[in-house]
Amino acid sequence: MRVTAADLVDSVAEARLKVTAVRYKVESEVRNTAEKVRSRFSEAKVKLGDEARFIKSWIDNPLRTGSVTPSSPALARRMASFVDPELPGPVIEIGPGTGPVTEALIERGIAEERLILVEYSPEFCALLRERFPRATVVQGDAYALSTTLAGHLDEKAIALVSSLPLATRPPAVRAALAREAFPLLVEGAPFIQFTYSVISPVPRKGSGLKAFVSDWVLRNIPPARVWVYRQAR
Repeated sequence: MRVTAADLVDSVAEARLKVTAVRYKVESEVRNTAEKVRSRFSEAKVKLGDEARFIKSWIDNPLRTGSVTPSSPALARRMASFVDPELPGPVIEIGPGTGPVTEALIERGIAEERLILVEYSPEFCALLRERFPRATVVQGDAYALSTTLAGHLDEKAIALVSSLPLATRPPAVRAALAREAFPLLVEGAPFIQFTYSVISPVPRKGSGLKAFVSDWVLRNIPPARVWVYRQAR
């Protein structure tokens, strides 16, 4: 078989194209892998930073923080699942910490502008304002909710989501929080609270509240459940 100069040139050009294609594919895979590594490293760095903040906050005031780690994404999503994003109106979150439940609420479809975040820690407030600049962040005591929210709540909220460590407070204080919260909510709105305990974090005897409790969220450490309270009609 006779090979002409033109055939040789074509063969060389084809080989170069194949080499270029392979090199492009390899470089693309390397870039994608590097980007995934950077992304995972960034996520891990944020997670470790948040856990360090929680540990410090817990050491400074264990009764207010109640946990040495933020809520897991699985628990945050479970809590957010009880909020109906189709209903108009604000959503109150108390004890948001570093914002895992806040993120879950936004993923659920609650616009950031609708969120009113009540946080006691000035450090966490600064972090929340940085992460959720369109939300309303209120530094104050959630156990004096009406006073803390004065001037910040223009209409009744469609839900209240709480990550407060209620189990660290006396039953009377927990019951008082619920009594103060429901007048700030529209009729039928849920008061959503997680707990590590097997019993209701809000005392139910004489409360006039209906309650639903979720199954255990085993992917949270320690495992937790979500209680949803509504005023009985």
